[in-house]
Amino acid sequence: MPDVITVSVQTGSDSFQDVVVKIERPTYNKPFLGGFRNVSTGVEFHNAGSQTKPKKRPDKGIQLFCKETQTVVEKNKPQQTRNTTSTQMTKIGLYVSNMTDKLVTPGKYFTAEEYHKRRLEAVIVLQKYFHRWHAINLVQNLKEQRRLRLALEAEEELQKKKEKEDKLRREYEKKLNPKTKEDFELLYHDLELWMQEETERINRTLTGAERKAALCALLEEETQLIACIGMHKLDANVENQQKAILHLLEFYKLFLKCAQPRRWKAYDGKITEMDTQNSLRGKELLEIYRSISTKDIPKDERTSVLLTLKCTVKEYECKLTQEILALIDREVDLMSREVKECNLEGLRKRICTLFLQYIKIPEINPRVAGLLKVPQDPLKLYKNVYFCHSCEKYLASTEFLIPANSRTIGRCRSCYQLDNEARKREAYLKYRLILENLRKSEVDYQDDSKIVFLVQLPDLQYLIENVWNCQSALSACSDLYDLVMVRWDKQHEWSPWNTILLTKEEADAHLKICNLQKTYEGPFIYRIEQKHIRAKNYFSQIPAMSSFLHRSNNQAHANSYK
Repeated sequence: MPDVITVSVQTGSDSFQDVVVKIERPTYNKPFLGGFRNVSTGVEFHNAGSQTKPKKRPDKGIQLFCKETQTVVEKNKPQQTRNTTSTQMTKIGLYVSNMTDKLVTPGKYFTAEEYHKRRLEAVIVLQKYFHRWHAINLVQNLKEQRRLRLALEAEEELQKKKEKEDKLRREYEKKLNPKTKEDFELLYHDLELWMQEETERINRTLTGAERKAALCALLEEETQLIACIGMHKLDANVENQQKAILHLLEFYKLFLKCAQPRRWKAYDGKITEMDTQNSLRGKELLEIYRSISTKDIPKDERTSVLLTLKCTVKEYECKLTQEILALIDREVDLMSREVKECNLEGLRKRICTLFLQYIKIPEINPRVAGLLKVPQDPLKLYKNVYFCHSCEKYLASTEFLIPANSRTIGRCRSCYQLDNEARKREAYLKYRLILENLRKSEVDYQDDSKIVFLVQLPDLQYLIENVWNCQSALSACSDLYDLVMVRWDKQHEWSPWNTILLTKEEADAHLKICNLQKTYEGPFIYRIEQKHIRAKNYFSQIPAMSSFLHRSNNQAHANSYK
């Protein structure tokens, strides 16, 4: 074959191109890559090798040797020691000193069995010392855990005692200085308990005319106590009025918010402010309010401020406008008659208060429309207004305490409270706390539980008093402040037929249980199920609960079928 050949290559449908190909001659013998022999003809065929030169391996900088050069060549060669005298012995004609020689005597010979026996005894000794060290460490760890456990229990006990003392102290302070409805509720409840104890003592110890006289004296003392509670209620009303004034001042802060310009942060971090038409209107009203609230100013300036206020309120005609205009004319007339400043303070406070009410109107101050909680359209409130047949007032739906089994709108909260103070004198604070804790715990589950928010305070009171007898199902603790309601089966949402009344510590332990059947005994589970059946019988009469009850029954049948 020549060194250069020409090959014709087709580049198109009808076009060809000649390509010159150079043949490279190998400078080495190609390796045998295998092959086969034809049995009929005896011709041998070898597998062809490519013409590509083999790739050279990169030089690693390390000299490599083949297998033959790495093989160790062994040989035997005698060698003479350097000091030949050490092998010399004393003999005739030769004396070798033995002053530096050492006498080596053989020890006691022991067999392999004795050797392994000694090793076993040594291992046993080591194990004894290790077991002793391990036992000491284990006991010390147990003692430390016991000490920490006892310290934790003592701390928890001390914390519980402190919380109980704080709770009793707060209750005592509430009864000593009542301010809220719950405080007066506790006072009337304690008064009722005291009356029952005194009446029982009089009926047990006295008879005849002495009994009647003691009951009359007790009634007189009860009347005095009720009058004393009434005086405290009047004082609390005065304080609540002061709080209402402070609430009005909180609205002044809202007013300041209306006058602020709109702000936003740019891409470079700078704050940009823009005054809109509504914010400018808010600033204008704010300046007027600050002017009329300023004290100790000359009469001319005060008159100018009142005229500015008069022109401003005339822009929107309403009943409030007429009242403000009448008060402005009255103050101007009194100032013209040289009335003292101290006698005008009440009038000026009325003007400030009415002007605050005036700027709540969205038509006057559009910026306040998005900050008020009350809807702008009063027609939206008419849908949720009901009539109380006791006090004969039209009130919002939130003012009515409607139990879950109620079919009509009854009395409002104020009438319920007045009836309770006059007759039953029950304290609902403990039940209210249990209901609040229950709703908070159900919200934490985040499984869209609904039944707990349908249950009202009277329903929960019936459930605790009549079904669970105001005591824990495990320890029979009767302190309602320490009791909580939790789910009986935490896999399903809370309901009156899936609940249990326990103390806080018992509830924490109960919620960690995975299998109720293995944890609790059969009689205890049967007793809980009987209480659930009683709750079902009571709440099945409530229309809002019937759908949830049927759904839970279907689920229970499905589980039993599985």
